[in-house]
Amino acid sequence: MDRMHVTSSMISSIGFDPEESLLEVEFSNGKVYQYSGITADTYAVLSGADSIGKAFSSLIKSQGYTYRQV
Repeated sequence: MDRMHVTSSMISSIGFDPEESLLEVEFSNGKVYQYSGITADTYAVLSGADSIGKAFSSLIKSQGYTYRQV
């Protein structure tokens, strides 16, 4: 999956596969996780946020999406 670099102290890059509803996040520590069940609208809000880290915490992390490390 292609990811785009983002400006964040917590996250290095994010990518989205709309067919699989899958968000991929590379954190600043180099670990990569995939989150399932993400909508295109949620990804649009995340990718357009002023603070990617805060948006990730409120939109993804706190919502209990299924995830796995890749």
